[in-house]
Amino acid sequence: MAIRLLDDRVVSQIAAGEVVERPASVVKELVENALDAGATFIQIEIAESGRRRIQVNDDGTGISLDDAPLAVTRHATSKLVSADDLSHIETLGFRGEALSSIAAVSRLTLTSRHRDDEVGLRLRIEGGELLEQAKVGAPVGTMIAVENLFFNTPARKKFLKSDTTEKRVINQIVMNYAMAYPHVRFVLLHDDREVFRSPGTGNFADVVVKVVGLSQFRQMVEVSGQDVVRGHGGTIRVRGFVSEPNLNRKDRTRITLFVNGRAIQDSSLSYAVSQAYHTLLPKGRYPYGVLLIQVPPEIVDVNVHPTKAEVRFEDASVIFSAVQRAVRDVIIGYSQPSLANRRQHSDYNRDWQDEPRLRASQLDFDFDVSDPANQPFEYGGQSQSSVEEGEDQPQRVRTLPVLRVLGQIGAAYIVTEGPAGMYLIDQHGAHQRILYESFKAVLDEADTLVTQPIDTQTIDVSVAENQAIQAHDEMLKRLGFELESFGINTYALRSVPVELAHGDVISGLAHLLEKLQERIDFDTLLMHLADIVAVKRGVILSQDDMQSLIRELEYTPSPKFDAFGDTVILHFSSEQIARQFRT
Repeated sequence: MAIRLLDDRVVSQIAAGEVVERPASVVKELVENALDAGATFIQIEIAESGRRRIQVNDDGTGISLDDAPLAVTRHATSKLVSADDLSHIETLGFRGEALSSIAAVSRLTLTSRHRDDEVGLRLRIEGGELLEQAKVGAPVGTMIAVENLFFNTPARKKFLKSDTTEKRVINQIVMNYAMAYPHVRFVLLHDDREVFRSPGTGNFADVVVKVVGLSQFRQMVEVSGQDVVRGHGGTIRVRGFVSEPNLNRKDRTRITLFVNGRAIQDSSLSYAVSQAYHTLLPKGRYPYGVLLIQVPPEIVDVNVHPTKAEVRFEDASVIFSAVQRAVRDVIIGYSQPSLANRRQHSDYNRDWQDEPRLRASQLDFDFDVSDPANQPFEYGGQSQSSVEEGEDQPQRVRTLPVLRVLGQIGAAYIVTEGPAGMYLIDQHGAHQRILYESFKAVLDEADTLVTQPIDTQTIDVSVAENQAIQAHDEMLKRLGFELESFGINTYALRSVPVELAHGDVISGLAHLLEKLQERIDFDTLLMHLADIVAVKRGVILSQDDMQSLIRELEYTPSPKFDAFGDTVILHFSSEQIARQFRT
């Protein structure tokens, strides 16, 4: 086949493939254009996860009558004049590809009025071809509507993910820019329903609360940005919020980084944040964080890829050290007694106090079953949460030999003696298994776990948590949570599982919502609830507490492992022990 030049339409579609990968790519490019235009209000409207329509309105300076036709032309931009400008880019966009690439694979309508013009201009483009150009009345600013994305590139459309996934990616992009530009008011709607609104007050903490939710924000500490690092290229400043060590997750996906107002993906800098927690987090666990990194534009190259999600630094080691040190300086001083003093970074925390830590004397395992406020079951008897015994109820089957409690090691492991030697029992794992089996027994006979009304608490949740609540409302009801919508991303919490009522209700619910975002099934969610309310390692138990716990474990199915399959019991026979003393 002979070599030939591609026509302009094919070239445009190929170029668009690098810039416009999915609906979220369109949102990103249009939001960046709005920010570069100095907008203080940006509204994003999405229909059918962006497949049918994406519309972005802003109140920026607008595009002049003369410049509007050029705005949708390839490699036309107002942000660069010469190649030298590439060495100190201070705008989000600069390549002059976004609008032309979007217009090449959609039906695009652009309406804009520059602040110096009396009228605006409307352009209609389909698949890269200009269909209409007309002067119209319009407010100062720009409105761009993108319809039928990928209508002329069906192969690209075929590779889009589910509506839920596409919406989630769009949400994250909008929330990222809301955090990077706290003085701008963002509003995001999906199918005419508002899902996110940033306050636009200029207060970074205000936006972070809206994005991560108040319960998580209360477990974060501020990286003040007061300490600056002098690198080879000038001043580097790092500020933001990172989680306390006790708030962590299984991967680094909740570490959000910005360089000069641009959300970036940089595994090295994410690693720098994680390394700041060295020795403070369990192996395989990672922190949450939102960090704004400000560097001189001449030491960072943003012209790496058309999506501009990756950057290169002149001296990456200097940036790595700056990030690690800024986070480490805050986290290294972490201690529970002084934590309240460090939680003054936002008005949201002024009326908030730490829940008192659970002491051994508070663990009343042998309780009056007539009092629903007590612990979930009476050790040595039938579970409070399970059905009452009667003639039709089978007797419980013993699953362990009779064990005598000898003591406790490290406030975590119960030492017992049985007919076949010594047994070491993980108190948290044992209690978790007991609770999990108790919950299952209740749900075999009833629709929900036993609930307890609480004084109504109003809670703010993140957009992702809100989606989890809406998608899994029935699962949460089965667990015993009564949540009533109380505004955008706000709920009134009226009742909870009785086992959680006297614990940290908000943190417990937040943990379950995080797990629901991982698309776990109901049984796994039940395991996590049991894990949340089970007695923790580090709690000193009385002799009676330990004996009651062991009595219940002796009649619990699969007592040797917790609900997640981790070992609960270690057995050492008398012969094994004796061999250690023989010479």
